[in-house]
Amino acid sequence: QVQVVESGGGLVQPGRSLKLSCAASGRTFSSHASGWFRQAPGKEREFVAGVTGGAGITYYAESVKGRFTISRDNAKNTVYLQMNSLKPEDTAVYYCAASQWVYGNLFRETFYESWGQGTQVTVSS
Repeated sequence: QVQVVESGGGLVQPGRSLKLSCAASGRTFSSHASGWFRQAPGKEREFVAGVTGGAGITYYAESVKGRFTISRDNAKNTVYLQMNSLKPEDTAVYYCAASQWVYGNLFRETFYESWGQGTQVTVSS
């Protein structure tokens, strides 16, 4: 059974940075795709960033491109989301997701079958 656990959320001022972590058991991130999604109050969950297994090709939502970076530490079997220049509109619960596939449509929720419980990120002065 695959378990995914996020950590690193919190309250941060606009313009500051935050780094989220996602650890998995029962799934090797280096050979399977993973992604980050977020859900703001009153809105649907949306794709933020994804990374394929193997070569580690990355994908980003337009709203975070240039500010967020997804990365992977194979030795720790952990995926990270480095968030810079945070804006109030980045406030949301952030979810990590793991896929059984190496690559595919990383933008879609249905591509992933294991999800974490989410971690709250609040950007406010």
